[in-house]
Amino acid sequence: MLVVDTHAHLSFPEFDKDRPEIIKRALAAGIKQIVSIGTNIEDCKNTLALAKEYEFIFAAVGIHPHETKTISEETYFQLQNLAADSRVVAIGEIGLDFYRNLSPPEVQIHHFREQLRLARDFSLPVIIHDRNAHNEIIKILQEEKAETIGGVIHCFSGDQKMAQKCMDMGFYISIPGTVTYKKSDEYRELVRNLPLERILLETDCPFLAPHPFRGKRNEPAYLIYTVEIVAQIKGIKKEELATLTTINAKKLFNF
Repeated sequence: MLVVDTHAHLSFPEFDKDRPEIIKRALAAGIKQIVSIGTNIEDCKNTLALAKEYEFIFAAVGIHPHETKTISEETYFQLQNLAADSRVVAIGEIGLDFYRNLSPPEVQIHHFREQLRLARDFSLPVIIHDRNAHNEIIKILQEEKAETIGGVIHCFSGDQKMAQKCMDMGFYISIPGTVTYKKSDEYRELVRNLPLERILLETDCPFLAPHPFRGKRNEPAYLIYTVEIVAQIKGIKKEELATLTTINAKKLFNF
């Protein structure tokens, strides 16, 4: 079984002590490719360095909504340089987080739009962070004509109606390890209704470890637990799900 982890944070300090071992375990578990995601300029540089060191790791570069209050003109100059690298397959993680509001909402919105335009300039898909901002995310994606570049709603937390609006724009819906939690019946029902050709899988490591590792550090090798549950939900073999979601990832990120 070969599968793609479409959202990991391998450059985060949680992996500093054993990153090579984490990557070896991912390969041994059948993780075919990993998209490692940047959240600020320094993190994006480290993520790109990893993508250049390991052939099966690709990079996404962008400024997370928590970090948008730190953006300057120099930030965009550096983002442009990073986005031009052939190992970069997406702009992200960008979006809105109105749960923590670590950056002012109006600042988040401004830089979300700016980074969507950057993605259009480079013809790259976008990786969207959405927390407590469903209506605003949809509105901005539509206004900025995000259907012309496509992308994925990472760790999707909306309802079926929102998922359909995203898919109508050509976006994929990414399923994290939370689908394995015992009290996630409503989320599993959402997954049951999603078309297979629009599903991606992710760990969001080091966060959101699946059952039975909930509460511990997550890693790409644990994606197999999400594969197993989603395959059960969809009524197909896990190998088939892995193949189909790998095809989806290749279409989106142009591996």
